[in-house]
Amino acid sequence: MIDSVVMTTSTRHLEFRELKRAEIDRIWTIDRREHIANIYRLVDGGLQLEAHDFDVPGWHPDNVAKTTPLLYEMFDRGARFFASFDGEQLAGVSVLDTLPRGERSHLLQLELLHVGRDYRGQGLGSRLLEQARAAARELGARGLYISATPSENTVRFYQRCGATVLALPDPELFALEPEDIHLECPV
Repeated sequence: MIDSVVMTTSTRHLEFRELKRAEIDRIWTIDRREHIANIYRLVDGGLQLEAHDFDVPGWHPDNVAKTTPLLYEMFDRGARFFASFDGEQLAGVSVLDTLPRGERSHLLQLELLHVGRDYRGQGLGSRLLEQARAAARELGARGLYISATPSENTVRFYQRCGATVLALPDPELFALEPEDIHLECPV
């Protein structure tokens, strides 16, 4: 369990702490709207950038209904939920699951990492990712398994943090998200 920590950016005071089980539904209050201009496709083992003009309006109700029970299951088996608050507003969250992944079972899955629209570009995502990395190290993992949305901004963020494309994606996770870019990030 991390202690509550405050981070000050040029305009905000953000509190970091672990999310409680009763707060899981607050994840869906994060404003995830964004415009995606380009996406990556995996072609012959390499990333290929393609134009893609799409607006993500927010959380799709079907996705919320499907994902919420899974998050409760993860919490109950020991997953770590790292959160950042701006007052009462949940600004961002990262979730580290505890099930071993990867061909050598040496990875733990970064189930999700979301930063609200008004909080992007301020280091919040990097901070939340680092909290998940630290927890994965504590649990003995060698890296994070990341099934990343193929948007250019998302993939480049993870690459800047040291993630690389997995040669052999986890079959179960790949079947769930075949369009995602499956990455490994060292801890």
